[in-house]
Amino acid sequence: MYGRKVKLRLLFIVIILITLVLTTFLVLKSLEENVVYFQSPSEIKSLTEIDKGKIRVGGMVKKNSISINSNELNFIITDFKNEINVTYSGAVPNLFAEEKGVVAEGFLKDRNFFTATKILAKHDENYMPPEVKEALGEK
Repeated sequence: MYGRKVKLRLLFIVIILITLVLTTFLVLKSLEENVVYFQSPSEIKSLTEIDKGKIRVGGMVKKNSISINSNELNFIITDFKNEINVTYSGAVPNLFAEEKGVVAEGFLKDRNFFTATKILAKHDENYMPPEVKEALGEK
């Protein structure tokens, strides 16, 4: 019914579409494993189920909450409504300080304790990540 050229073109288009769908699926699947979600301490307190995956917790470092024991850093992140205790071992950014914005990446032990694998401090005096600003209710 169709000529040989039409059949080859149709086969070529089908192969391209299948390749695009497979590529899109594989890219989205690999990104799914690497996506890290941001949450405030209030959002963590309201969780019905603790997520065992990697997350980011952001807010302000509570005043007088930083303590250093041997090579472990303990501090509290607050969004001025709720707080979460954070434990971290590793190098701390130079801009990390009390009453400054911080985002900690790591794993939840429970609703009150967080083990950080990475600490991200704010960039300069006026910068605050949009997620932290939104969580704190500032404009």
